Order: sequence, then structure tokens, then C-alpha cells
Amino acid sequence: MTSIGGAEMVDWNLAVSTATRLVRPGPDVSRDEARAVVAELRRHAKSSEAHVRAFTRMAAPGDGGGQDTPVLIVDRPGWIRANVAGFRELLKPLLEKMRERRSDMPGGAVLGAVGGKVTGVEVGALLSFLASRVLGQYETFAPASRELPAGGAGGGRLLLVAPNIVHVERELEVEPHDFRLWVCLHEETHRTQFTAVPWLRDHIEGEIQAFLGQTEIDPGTLLERVREALQQAVSGRPEGADEPGGRSIVELVQTPAQRETLARLTAVMSLLEGHADYVMDGVGPEVVPSVAEIREKFQKRRASGAGRLDQVLRKLLGLDAKLRQYRDGERFVRAVVDEVGMDGFNRVWTSPNTLPTKSEIAKPADWVARVHRKAES
Repeated sequence: MTSIGGAEMVDWNLAVSTATRLVRPGPDVSRDEARAVVAELRRHAKSSEAHVRAFTRMAAPGDGGGQDTPVLIVDRPGWIRANVAGFRELLKPLLEKMRERRSDMPGGAVLGAVGGKVTGVEVGALLSFLASRVLGQYETFAPASRELPAGGAGGGRLLLVAPNIVHVERELEVEPHDFRLWVCLHEETHRTQFTAVPWLRDHIEGEIQAFLGQTEIDPGTLLERVREALQQAVSGRPEGADEPGGRSIVELVQTPAQRETLARLTAVMSLLEGHADYVMDGVGPEVVPSVAEIREKFQKRRASGAGRLDQVLRKLLGLDAKLRQYRDGERFVRAVVDEVGMDGFNRVWTSPNTLPTKSEIAKPADWVARVHRKAES
């Protein structure tokens, strides 16, 4: 627990209660329909394992699968609780650093108590926004709990958010069974990436902790910047910005060293998201009859916001950057596979040194030249 005089820097319990109170209710389904959706998602998650591993030619060391990684079908509050647990674990070093700084300030204990409540409400509000939009997620840094187990030596669990999947399939007017399998293929690819590449989790965690460790900003200043950005974004065009929404929260606190770390993180996240998109569409034609229709409608939905506030929050949270990761990463994977085949592409998983750089994501031929041509010469 990161606290001052018993008061946490972030009141995580308040974050959970705020988010669950604010989150919108899911679509209207009967109890029998809900049970049927949960059962079908479990079946699709299981069947996706074989499809993804056959297509990618990736398998976990030893048993050849990720069976010890649990698949959890959750509602929106369940997704909130899981992510708060993950954030709490991942942000421990940063919050400890901020705690030490604040403890040296006059009145630091009081500021910590008040700030923890304020920050808890703000985190909860952001989570309530995200909780109605996420379809699925492979939680890499998830701590285990009785309610939300995690598996494997490094933890991890696959979450599928049932009400959100039902909401989107209805909104797009696509075949529900096809859409549910299509979503499972994407999320199963993420599970395969981390179970088949043992060093990947520690590498990403190391990069994230390096980024957080380079944060030199005072906690009060950070909160002030975030609030100013929100106010500017909602009220109009932020100063120095060309579009509504301004800079993302991550961009607000970057140092030069953090920009280098973030460039590496952006590259690997683009790879992971693009690879998942490539796989779900590659497997799709054989097992998802309406995959072309689903992809076309989903791409249009992904690229558009539900309104001005939605667009503002997407920009502030960096979700626009995530959309570019899907697009740029998928182009990278497709270009490399076309050039050197799936086995040639899979050299990307050899070590951190064979991961693409941010510039190589944009220029796949440069990655092929670095990893393949040098190895052959």
C-alpha cells in the first residue's frame, strides 16, 4: 500500500466504487441469454487456441498451450475491479516515489489524504468511461485474487467483457456467433504472444517501470496539468493544439528520456496489436463466415467517436494513438509475412533485440534488412 500516515496516494477503493457507480448499464438481456453468451464465449475462447497456434506457428514452451492462463468472462464492474488491481500493482514504484516527495512537504500528510480521495474519484471516472468500450483484454500484470485468479509463473489472465461484446454486435448488426468468435481470436492472439514468448512480459514491464522511474514531476503539478487539459479539451481548442483534445496524459509528463522509452513501447505495442488484427483476419475466412462484413463495420466504428466528449477523452487518454497502433502494426506484420513468410516473421520473437523499432514499424523493409539480411550475410 502506498500511503502517507495511512492515506493512500490513490484511494483505489474509492476508484472502484466511483467507476462502478458511474459506468453505464449494459445491454438489456435476460438471465438465460446472459448464460448463453457466457457459455458461448468460453467455447470460442477454447477453440481459438488451436486456430491461433496453427496460424501463427507459436506455442508455449512445454505443454504447447496457455491452459494455465484463466479465461474470465466479466461484466463492466468486473473489468473495473480487475484493472484497478493491475494498475495498483504496476504503479507501485511511481506512487512510492511520489509519496516520498510529498512526505517532505509541509502538510504532506494532509495533502496525501485529500489528494488520494480526489485522485481516486478521477481514476474511477476514467475507468467508468473505458469499462463500456473494452471488448476483451489480456491482463499481463494481473495479481491473483479469489474473485479474479491469474495463472502461469508470471500471472496473466484473459478477460472477455460480455455486455460490451453484445452491445457492439447489436450496434453493428452483425451475426452474433461470428462476432464473438472473431473477438476471441484477437484476444487469444495476445494470450499466445505472452505464453509463447516467455521474456516478453518482463521486457514490457521493465520498459514501463523505466518510463515511470524517469518521472520527475511533482504529484500536485501532474494533477494540475491533467485537470487543465480536461478543461481545455471540453471547452474548446486547447492552446497550441490543431484538434480538440490536445495532448494525451502520457504526453503531458514526458521527459526526453521518457520519449525514448515511449518510442520503444509504442513499437512493441504496435507489433502486438497489429499481429492480433492480422491473425484474427487471417484465421477469420476459415472459421468466421461473415468476417469481411464484421471487419468493415468494426473499422468504421473504431475510427469514429460517439460524440465530442468521447473524442476528447480518447485523445486525452491516448486512445487515438492506440488506433494508429492497430493500423500501423497490422501493415508491418502483413508486409513482413509477405516478404519472408510466417516463420521469417516469427524471428521477431527471438529477443528484445529483434523487436521492431518505431521507425521500422513504418518501414518494414528496414526490419527485414536488419534481422534477416544481416543474419544471412
